[in-house]
Amino acid sequence: MNLWFRLIWLLLTTRFRPRLDLPGEASLLPFRVWFHDLDTSLHMNNGRYWALMDLGRLDLMLRSGLWRAVLRHRWLPVVNAGTIRFRREMRLFRPFRVETKILCWSENWLVMQHRMLMRGRDGGEIVAAVALVRAALYDKGARAYVPVTRLLGEIGIGVESSEPSPEVAAFLASEEAMRQATVGEGGTGYSAR
Repeated sequence: MNLWFRLIWLLLTTRFRPRLDLPGEASLLPFRVWFHDLDTSLHMNNGRYWALMDLGRLDLMLRSGLWRAVLRHRWLPVVNAGTIRFRREMRLFRPFRVETKILCWSENWLVMQHRMLMRGRDGGEIVAAVALVRAALYDKGARAYVPVTRLLGEIGIGVESSEPSPEVAAFLASEEAMRQATVGEGGTGYSAR
């Protein structure tokens, strides 16, 4: 996490924002592009998008109350796959919002969508970037991923996952193909199942 001031702001203001009812509600965090966000092309650095998305996932945990279980059980949040599509550049001083929501899940992981949103000249909403991530909570003691039914149960949710949309299915298929390729190259591969 290399966004210390934004992280501190998030932690200090969480109690003043309404609780999020997962999985349906999205986190919306307002930001502005500052000098330290820029790359040599004078627009937001590609890596900064991912770092800001970390804050969106943290906001989901904090405002849903899941953070209590994460601390109590010493679970570790991990992202084990991600893809991003950049659509518009974000220049210095441009206000924007990071929207984070849960789309679907399996036994041990969740798929989340992040969108970087800004206002166009006409007042309409522009999607500057959209990303899909596969995330999970890891239990170091058990040396295993926490079942999603358990982590949702910690915040009183017992709903079934919706079916993956075509783009989410393609993302998951791509990740599985990469996992298989890693195994095929003589590596040990990895599993997030």
